Amino acid sequence: MASLPRRAAAEALGTLGFVFFGCGSVVVSSLPGASYGLLGVALVHAVALSVMITATMPISGGHLNPAVTIGLWSVKRIDGRTAGAYVAAQLAGAVLGALAFRYSFPAGITQAGTLGTPVLANAMNLTGGILLEGVLTFFLVFAVFGTAVAPDAPKVGGFGIGLVLLFDILVGGTMTGAAVNPARAFGPALVSGTWYAQPVWWIGPIVGGVIAAQVWERVLLKK
Repeated sequence: MASLPRRAAAEALGTLGFVFFGCGSVVVSSLPGASYGLLGVALVHAVALSVMITATMPISGGHLNPAVTIGLWSVKRIDGRTAGAYVAAQLAGAVLGALAFRYSFPAGITQAGTLGTPVLANAMNLTGGILLEGVLTFFLVFAVFGTAVAPDAPKVGGFGIGLVLLFDILVGGTMTGAAVNPARAFGPALVSGTWYAQPVWWIGPIVGGVIAAQVWERVLLKK
């Protein structure tokens, strides 16, 4: 097994790549000539997450999401020290990803707006947003266990997990942004100064991820 600093570095770099392309897809989708809409944004997020998980899986396990890490920690699949290092690395990587996007594109595009920070729809209140993010994240972490944690999981790398993000965004993207990842919400929020409704993308994903982990550990994987 790689040392903890190497694993944390993999988590930071993988999250950086995911947030860079995720934020970029949201911002660029609103520019003239970009007509890919919600489906395009969902595809970019899904493919970026799939590739980054697959790339980092041999080193760190490819969590790239505090909700995944905390879910695994809740069932003692990782220890507290590792969980803390992973979450810190994921948040740092998310901030670096948002910064990289901001300064890689023209200032007129990135200085105005929220850099792809998830947005809560006017029709959705805080409680509803937390519940929806929880449900969406439940299925993401459910897929993590089914495709990467279970002993007889199919060898599909991170692509089974990325596909969940595709349909999560198609269903919930217009309501909560379907971040299903506290780091994905935190990075661009910090860089852009957009803090509205942040509990939605922390409470919902973490609770949903922990519930999914408990279902797998106590029911589906129980001998």
